[in-house]
Amino acid sequence: MSRAILQVVIRGRVHGVGYRAWLESQAVACGLEGWVRNRRDGSVEALFAGAPNHVADMVALCRHGPPSSRVDSVTSETAGADELNLRRAGEAFSVLPTI
Repeated sequence: MSRAILQVVIRGRVHGVGYRAWLESQAVACGLEGWVRNRRDGSVEALFAGAPNHVADMVALCRHGPPSSRVDSVTSETAGADELNLRRAGEAFSVLPTI
């Protein structure tokens, strides 16, 4: 089975509007592994791993976000499996502290 791993950065009005919690619930519903965290520059960073079509669908969802957010841009790049090590032990998808 093929597996894709993408690291995504979302910019816009994404802090304080429930974006991380929304993103976590969407990723878990899609059966993805990974993590999400706020960055001090006001963006949100996430890592998605799973079936390529599910990862692509998740990136498309990131472009819209929850109703109270405003997404200005979404950039993504291929990441390595070692990036998954940032997750909390025992969690398939983790909400991490702000960096």
